[in-house]
Amino acid sequence: MEDEPIQATNDDASECKRCAVQLGYWQDNYITLFIKPTERRTPEINRGYYARVKGVEMFIEKFLKKAGDQAQIINLGCGFDTLYWRLKDADINVANYVELDFPNVTGRKCYAIKRHKQLLERIHDPDSEIRLSSTDLHAGNYHLIGVDLRNLKEFESKIIQAEINYTLPTLFIAECVLVYIESECVHKLLSWIGTKFQSSVFVNYEMVNLHDIFGNIMLENLKARGCNLAGIDACKNLETQQERFKKAGWDGATAWDMIKIYHALPSTDRHRVEKIEFLDEQEVIVQLFQHYCICVAWNGTEFADLDIT
Repeated sequence: MEDEPIQATNDDASECKRCAVQLGYWQDNYITLFIKPTERRTPEINRGYYARVKGVEMFIEKFLKKAGDQAQIINLGCGFDTLYWRLKDADINVANYVELDFPNVTGRKCYAIKRHKQLLERIHDPDSEIRLSSTDLHAGNYHLIGVDLRNLKEFESKIIQAEINYTLPTLFIAECVLVYIESECVHKLLSWIGTKFQSSVFVNYEMVNLHDIFGNIMLENLKARGCNLAGIDACKNLETQQERFKKAGWDGATAWDMIKIYHALPSTDRHRVEKIEFLDEQEVIVQLFQHYCICVAWNGTEFADLDIT
């Protein structure tokens, strides 16, 4: 199956996050419940994942500050992401939280949630029953759904099952997801989302600036693992990342490479993190940050000023 290597990237990302969490880069009480321990990652990878997680969180916080408890969050290609539980721990409530991924991935996540009381307790709503299948889980305002994002009709029918309200402010999150989907399918998906959700934000973390030696090495490593980068055209530079959304009808989009994102994070926390592991070569982490970005697109004037400042 050509999708299996893509699904395997979830395990790799989750293992990297677990490693960084256990070293103290950030706090996550739940990632260890989804993924087994593995070998220690390099300091550059650990710091890269810190920037990724905290960079995405920065925009989530900005969105929630504006949208309040009426917010909806839809995580595309969610993998073993633990954001729902971390928001719960922070006493942050949203109207609806939906996670979508390949059925094989959501099936494993369903199993982990059933197996661990810490996870199940946090999604349980005494006013509603838990509906569970081998790949889908619905509990109160939390929905975990198996779906192929390339199939727009299936995607639409599945999120209807999640009791989505198209009029509420909605945040879409995708981390290294769109790059694996054919550009035409991505365009249709983003166009549909942009049309349906008039008040929305899309936070996309992905590769960028791949047309140099470092970028070529990244691409070759992914290809060697069998990952088909069907949507790579949009990863040429920051402009193509932004244009992908504008061409799909979104009101606007802005993209920053991870160097700018990293330096926009609170300086006290950056200094704390930089003491966890010593970096022999600063050049490697700079190159890594130059080849990933966060692109934020929006619909509606209330979200047009989301920035890194």
